[in-house]
Amino acid sequence: MKTVLVASSKGGVGKTTIATHLAAESALAGRRTVLVDADPQGSSTRWAERRSGMDSAVLPIDGSSRHRSAWRSIPEGTERVVIDAPAGAQADALEVYLEHADALVVPVLPSALDIDATVPFLNTLARHPRIRGGALRVGLVGNRLRPWTNASQQAMDLLRQWPYPLVAELRDSQAYVMLVGFGKSLYDYNSALVRDHQADWQPLLRWVRKA
Repeated sequence: MKTVLVASSKGGVGKTTIATHLAAESALAGRRTVLVDADPQGSSTRWAERRSGMDSAVLPIDGSSRHRSAWRSIPEGTERVVIDAPAGAQADALEVYLEHADALVVPVLPSALDIDATVPFLNTLARHPRIRGGALRVGLVGNRLRPWTNASQQAMDLLRQWPYPLVAELRDSQAYVMLVGFGKSLYDYNSALVRDHQADWQPLLRWVRKA
């Protein structure tokens, strides 16, 4: 069973969108997939509930602070677990999730405020023994990018200098808002436009598979 944690110390960075897309891609590939929703907002749970009637349904499990025993609820035979961490949580609040994860995905928006907020978060993560020892891999994801702008280009150039790899660059699109609202993902469709966005995710998916 492979476990992927999606976390950031900054709210509003697209954490839930990334978690739900990773879960959908896994389920559509035929894996038994669980989505642990540790965010009190419960957005991932509502997404999974909207998807419950599909062949590629994802099982939501409450992983909030009131249900830290979520791991006992994961059914036997589960092949992929995706954890949507609490919004704005620092490393010390993620301890229970860091102990279970095989890979940690950290979304970063292309703004000075978001980058500045992410630096101390990554510094605290670096002190965790599983990350320091290499047992838990950390990957950065540039999210909601507008690649044609200097702001996005400069932000990604900066992230490439950080000690953790930049494993994906996801373009900004209103399609994500609509898809999550319907319990869907890019991987539920096959139009030319969607395939173009799917290509942005391939480096992240390859990185997760190697974790």
